[in-house]
Amino acid sequence: MTQERPAGARGWSAARKGVRSRLRLTSLRLRLVVVFGLVALTAAVSASGIAYWLNREAVLTRAQDAVLGDFEQEMRNRAGSLPEHPTQDELQHTAGQMANSSQRFGVLLVAEDSTGKTVYGSAGEPAGFSLADVPASLRAAVDRRQKVTGANKSPYHLYWQRIAVDDTPYLVAGSRVIGGGPTGYMLKSLEPEAKDIDSLAWSLGIATALALIGSALLAQALATTVLKPVHRLGTAARRLGEGKLDTRLRVSGTDELADLSRTFNNAAESLEKRVEDMAAREASSRRFVADMSHELRTPLTAITAVTEVLEEELDADGGTIDPMIEPAVRLVVSETRRLNDLVENLMEVTRFDAGTARLVLDDVDVADQITACVDARAWLDAVELQAPRGIHARLDPRRLDVILANLIGNALKHGGSPVRVSVRAAEDTVVIAVRDHGPGIPEDVLPHVFDRFYKASASRPRSEGSGLGLSIALANAHIHGGEITAGNSPDGGAVFTLRLPRDASELAERDAEDPRGGRGAKDAKGQG
Repeated sequence: MTQERPAGARGWSAARKGVRSRLRLTSLRLRLVVVFGLVALTAAVSASGIAYWLNREAVLTRAQDAVLGDFEQEMRNRAGSLPEHPTQDELQHTAGQMANSSQRFGVLLVAEDSTGKTVYGSAGEPAGFSLADVPASLRAAVDRRQKVTGANKSPYHLYWQRIAVDDTPYLVAGSRVIGGGPTGYMLKSLEPEAKDIDSLAWSLGIATALALIGSALLAQALATTVLKPVHRLGTAARRLGEGKLDTRLRVSGTDELADLSRTFNNAAESLEKRVEDMAAREASSRRFVADMSHELRTPLTAITAVTEVLEEELDADGGTIDPMIEPAVRLVVSETRRLNDLVENLMEVTRFDAGTARLVLDDVDVADQITACVDARAWLDAVELQAPRGIHARLDPRRLDVILANLIGNALKHGGSPVRVSVRAAEDTVVIAVRDHGPGIPEDVLPHVFDRFYKASASRPRSEGSGLGLSIALANAHIHGGEITAGNSPDGGAVFTLRLPRDASELAERDAEDPRGGRGAKDAKGQG
């Protein structure tokens, strides 16, 4: 027996399902947020990268130009005033003056004294600045004498290069005094500019992250605005699929979603009208079949009485029936009986279609019920019963008898004797298998054996039965909450398996509240 979950638990479950539906990978909302995020991320990264590159070059160029300009001026004014062969003290003094300039860079002066010896003068930060700190390519470029032409007025030029020492960026530059004199080198730390550039990078990174978060929030807001009508449309479509044909959408605006809502409303209105027309025609058809069946019962009662008299005359010794018309009389008797069965079956089908079929439950021993069904129809010699007594179920005895009579009678008529009926009890169900020893059911016929008036052979459209027996049996199983399946046994012959609940009380109570007769009525309509 199932227990109903509390309303709070249902609400929490529905909320979790809603969140999962919004966050699943195939969700349009998630894809919209991802696309917005990717676009925003691409735009922000591109803009930040360009801004970083432009500002980095601007900062480095500005600092570099200021340092190189100051160094070039110091070389021209102070180093240029030295003699062509200065002494060590003169170089050191001049280097100290140059290092005290506004840019505060390290200075290295190299020259030859009057004896041809190379002398050095070094000052400023970083301390210990020497030729080893100057790249060889830069020294070579500084010492290379250029040809003086109209475009090149000077044989020596100022050269510079950015280097890194212990992960600290430096600007190194060098130049020679024109006309003879010392060669000067400058080393300037770019660490302050590097810190400014790092701060800029962090700022741009934070701006990119904020732009990404903002785009995600914007995408969420837009997704809510755009997808809310889609969600309403999906809910309306589900309600329409559940049979609530009066479902309509509120239309506002003139955009594409509003047009879609109008189209849905028009389609729902058209579907509702069509279903109402079909329901009216179906009800009219059911009334016609019911009325026809009722009208046929009156003359059939009289005809049946006459045929019973004729049948007694046929079976009596010394009857008055002319032997010439005896076959015709027997045909009338047989066809009258068949017509009477057909009318009764049509009445039963009409009750299922109209949803008026109800269960009258009782506690039955399944083995006794099967035995009574077989005995009442004189099938004991043709049926093997494997049904242990003591398997009880709460079912409708009359409808169970109808099911068994149809299944066993169909096996005797179309299969081969003996027909074996076996019963076993499952956890909550009773399983009854009816197996014959005939040729079995062709594979193309199996899907249609429960269809109304279905004939397995088109060349024999007329048979002794009405073509409604198996359909009525299936409808009676459904109204119990059970099922009938058809198949073929591996050892040969057809097998019909009936599964019924041990207690159909719950279904009977629900059907009593349902004016349409619940599952049994619905499934009976689906046959044929």
